[in-house]
Amino acid sequence: QVQLVESGGGSVQSGGSLKLSCAASGYTYRFNCMGWFRQAPGKEREGVVTISRGGRTNYADSVKGRFTISQDNAKDTMYLQMNSLKPDDTAMYYCAADIVGAWSAGGCTIEKNYYNYWGQGTQVTVSS
Repeated sequence: QVQLVESGGGSVQSGGSLKLSCAASGYTYRFNCMGWFRQAPGKEREGVVTISRGGRTNYADSVKGRFTISQDNAKDTMYLQMNSLKPDDTAMYYCAADIVGAWSAGGCTIEKNYYNYWGQGTQVTVSS
């Protein structure tokens, strides 16, 4: 059984930084893609960044240059370093994973519907 557990959320001022973690358990060796998604109040869940098992990344334009995804395969843990945070980054952040459907020649999609495994989320609040 797969379990994804996020941590590291919190409240920061605009321009600040946070680092999120996602600890995975279960048959993680089958994951081809993992990623971070977020959902702000009243909005749809959107892709932030994804990473393949081989380390290929795919960022949403809104976070390029500010957020960095990484993974430690030995620890089955994925990270999201968020710098230069803005109030628009305020959202619940979710970790997600997929075995086969999210991968293509272009890497791992940031479209949420391709991901079958989800964590419970961690809240990030950025004040101006």
